[in-house]
Amino acid sequence: MVAENGTKKTNQEETNNVLKSTQTVIHKALEKLGYPEEVYELLKEPLRMMTVKIPVRMDDGSTKIFTGYRAQHNDAVGPTKGGIRFHPGVTETEVKALSIWMSLKCGIVDLPYGGGKGGIVCDPRDMSFRELERLSRGYVRAISQIVGPTKDIPAPDVFTNSQIMAWMMDEYSRIDEFNSPGFITGKPLVLGGSHGRDSATAKGVTICIREAAKKQGIQIEGARVVVQGFGNAGSYLSKFMHDAGAKVVGISDAYGALYDPNGLDIDYLLDRRDSFGTVTKLFNNTISNKELLELECDILVPAAIENQITKDNAHDIRAKIVVEAANGPTTLEATEILTDRGILLVPDVLASAGGVTVSYFEWVQNNQGYYWSEEEVEEKLEKIMVKSFNSIYDTAQTRRVDMRLAAYMVGVRKMAEASRFRGWI
Repeated sequence: MVAENGTKKTNQEETNNVLKSTQTVIHKALEKLGYPEEVYELLKEPLRMMTVKIPVRMDDGSTKIFTGYRAQHNDAVGPTKGGIRFHPGVTETEVKALSIWMSLKCGIVDLPYGGGKGGIVCDPRDMSFRELERLSRGYVRAISQIVGPTKDIPAPDVFTNSQIMAWMMDEYSRIDEFNSPGFITGKPLVLGGSHGRDSATAKGVTICIREAAKKQGIQIEGARVVVQGFGNAGSYLSKFMHDAGAKVVGISDAYGALYDPNGLDIDYLLDRRDSFGTVTKLFNNTISNKELLELECDILVPAAIENQITKDNAHDIRAKIVVEAANGPTTLEATEILTDRGILLVPDVLASAGGVTVSYFEWVQNNQGYYWSEEEVEEKLEKIMVKSFNSIYDTAQTRRVDMRLAAYMVGVRKMAEASRFRGWI
């Protein structure tokens, strides 16, 4: 019991630190841009935070009560937008921090959205298909008054997928008494989903890697790449980099890591991994995640969880470029250390913005009833991500700040200006 409580406390403390560090960088960005203190007071927390209780009839006949959250950070620019995660570690503080990051991502790629985020405290790995459906529909019923195509548009996140989005869309359409594909993104193609949505985050990261490599004079073909995490983003990214001629020398999952200096057989690993992105359990000669992060390589991509590169190991990172595919994998102290060492760090709010960009494309297609080919989606994503990368890189160079602060400066400006024009501040 003590150990369990201790673990929960540690996780909560880490989440609190993530929110505080986010607020710290926002404050610094607003100061650099010359905004008054009241702008920070408006943007440091979500405008709305909803907590709901969801009763679900389980397969054994019992009823279990789940806790769910929905945060809407700022809707001055337009409706809020952000994923829903199903995870036992979901907390109110985490959802708040993630909604702020979504606002920043939308600002960076210049979308007409503010940030939102949702989560349910559950472990979907222990639930049946029907239990997940009841939970998904129950969540939509609980938050239906504050969401919708012009209010707040959910999407998939950790441990949720296109099937869960389909159930949620169907439930909302029943409540609304109108087919509402624009209520949610990340849906199956047959229900109004967009081509390229599943791989959008990884595609955006790949574009950022390519642009960062150009700035550092590194050729992608033959470059040594290490990817921490082999879930949706990490696996697609590994495949994209492998197909581009890079050597993916290391990958990891929750159980360990694999390393081969000559490059791993990514197609083989993708074929063998399970639905949760686990593959290392099939091998005996694994290394630890700590060893993986400290491998000598050209490009390191943390694509797993928060707080992986800290002040304790930042001096041991031997990559030339770090591109954050995960949310919050590098602490502020570590960011400073990496930047001082001449390592180019591409922050999460830029690198992983491909997902929300293609979600926006899906919403636009739903609203107009006209659907694009995969080539059109990729072409539009390419243009937005390259423009966003160059905007932040140029800001970092001209303002003499690190890439994270530059990204926050670009990301926060649109919200601040929209709030000012509305007369809120």
